[in-house]
Order: sequence, then C-alpha cells, then structure tokens
Amino acid sequence: MVSAADRAKDFARTSVWLNHRPPSRARKSDQPAGLDRDRITAATVRLLDAEGLAKFSMRRLAAELNVTAMSLYWYVDTKDDLLELALDSVYSEFDSPQQEGPWETRLRALASAYRELLVRHVWVTPLVGKFLNTGPHAMLMAYAIQDVIRATGLPPRRQTGALSAVFQFVYGFSTVEGQFAQRSAEAGLTQDEYFQQAMSAIQEQPQLGPLVADSQDLIAARGAETVHEMHERDFAFALDLLIAGIDAMRERERSPDAERPRQ
Repeated sequence: MVSAADRAKDFARTSVWLNHRPPSRARKSDQPAGLDRDRITAATVRLLDAEGLAKFSMRRLAAELNVTAMSLYWYVDTKDDLLELALDSVYSEFDSPQQEGPWETRLRALASAYRELLVRHVWVTPLVGKFLNTGPHAMLMAYAIQDVIRATGLPPRRQTGALSAVFQFVYGFSTVEGQFAQRSAEAGLTQDEYFQQAMSAIQEQPQLGPLVADSQDLIAARGAETVHEMHERDFAFALDLLIAGIDAMRERERSPDAERPRQ
C-alpha cells in the first residue's frame, strides 16, 4: 500500500497508473459482494458531480456504497487514487472528432467537446495538472488532440505552442463557465438571474460608476440576451481568433524568411 507520506516524498511515481497494482485483491468472506473498482469509480464520479470536490471523502463514498470505509482500501491505496480513476473515467465521455475533413472543423469539434466535459464536471478542472493524467481514456484524448494539431500544417516545433494556445484557452473559459453555473445553482437562481443581480449590485456601487459606464458599449455590442448566448458567442469568436492565428503562423513559417534570426 502507498501511504500518504510515501506519495508526498515521490509524488510523480505514485500515480495509480504507475503502481501496476491489480484492480482488486482476493475478497475476504466479510467483504461486500459486487464491489469492484469500476463500481467504486462510478460512485465517486456521481458524488463529485453532486457534492463537489471539497466534500468528497472515503467515508462519504463508503456511505454511498453502503460499505465500510476500510473495504474501499482493498481496491485503492488512497483517496488520490480514486480521484485519478474518476478523472480518467470522465475522459471516456470525450467524443473525438472524425479524422477526416478540414482541420479547422475538427479542431472546433474537439475544443467544444472538451469544453462540454469541463462544464459538465466542474470538479475536473482543479485536478487537471495535479495528476499525471496517463490513464487510458486521457491518453486517447491526448492522441486525438495531437492528431488534429499535426493536421494544421505547422512545423513540429510550433505544434505544442498551438496546442497550448487552444486548450489552455478552453480550460480557462470552461472553468469560469462551469464555476458560474455552479454558483448560480447554489444560490437557487438561474444563470440569467444571478448575472442580473450581480450587474445590479455593481451598478449600485458609486466608485464603480466610471467602469460600468465604459463597459456599457461592450455589453451592448455583445448582442446576447442570455448568459448562455454570451458564452456561446464569446467562445466561438475566441476560437475563430485562435484558428486564424494558427493559419497565419503556418503561412509565416512557410515563408523564405521564416528561418532568419529576428532583429
């Protein structure tokens, strides 16, 4: 078993995907029947979706499964193992685009699918980067992303930068979008109601008057009547900007002067 102390000492080597531990041990007679790693992982995802990352614990999960907390340790070593398993499990929902058609269309579809996943499972974003994300579903998603980026025609030395530009944008945009949706729900309001209350509260602050006045033209030009419409329009246009940038950089890299050192 990998203890919390061992994980802290050598974090990068204690991923559930690197320990090569069997998914379960031989069941004792007092172990609950029907309990396995897949069932535990599915219950973990349900709890994280319903209650969030902060409230998740092994005791809470055991209660959900109607088992003892100790029985869970026959299948995982730590709570982090469960979070890694849950993280990879939701990546199975990621719909990879077809490998045919223009790369721009494929990239839009892939970025949209990633956005939907992150908004649907708000707890995922704090875990991205904390873990290695080398599970089978995460790797399939990574391969799909790399395949589309290769199809852009950018030279290999520029492809990781393009990948970062697009998917760090999607990550940031989706994190804010998902958190806003969750905060609205917690307040018992629709996103439109919460947005209107927030805007009214800001407008009532005298010190923020100039900022509000300067922002009115931007808000009006947005042309959206709902929060959903604002998100959709902003996401689509921002993605168009990134795709146009990739296209422009590809052409610049193909120019005869591309290899000359900058002055």
